[in-house]
Amino acid sequence: MQIIQKYFSDLSDYQLDLLRQFQPLYNDWNSRINVISRKDLENLYERHVLYALAIAKFIQFKPETTLLDVGTGGGFPGLPLAIVFPECHFVLMDSIQKKINVVNAVAKELKLNNVETIVSRAETWTQKHDFVLSRAVTTLPEFCKLTQKNLNNVSFNDLPNGILYLKGGDLDQEIQHVKKFKHLIINLSEYFEEDYFLTKKLVHLF
Repeated sequence: MQIIQKYFSDLSDYQLDLLRQFQPLYNDWNSRINVISRKDLENLYERHVLYALAIAKFIQFKPETTLLDVGTGGGFPGLPLAIVFPECHFVLMDSIQKKINVVNAVAKELKLNNVETIVSRAETWTQKHDFVLSRAVTTLPEFCKLTQKNLNNVSFNDLPNGILYLKGGDLDQEIQHVKKFKHLIINLSEYFEEDYFLTKKLVHLF
């Protein structure tokens, strides 16, 4: 948790308390349903929570913003962001029921009333949202193809609405095949000094 407080000193005691509960909750659930690798579970706050909150370093969502987290897995990046932005509405989607069961259990335990879950594939989800979020579920061109139908046309946030995609490595090749969107790539090492983030990026497609 120290790593979260290091970079997000403005979180309330209540928000910090909710984030602090992640470790015991995921330790418990991961012993029953493997949603996080053992190595990552040992580094939960760096590799999952802080990684998710990179989006909060990039943009401060206005109240009533709607966000779709595609391929949420164990609830990332959606659950940490739902804690930081309690007045926004998050839809966390995954095609695997047992993963959504974990997300539901964690959200219920933390009383996150701004979180909705859905078992679905992106191809069949038609509802529109201000932002679509994900953490490297597929290539950028494929992700844009699947989710561009889910974006609202009108944005009321300070930055244009669109796709916020967390991914590591060299994205130059993939970006060349996403011609419909303008893009901005942020190296997460600009936000966080830990070695884990040296190759991690946040891509804003709009």
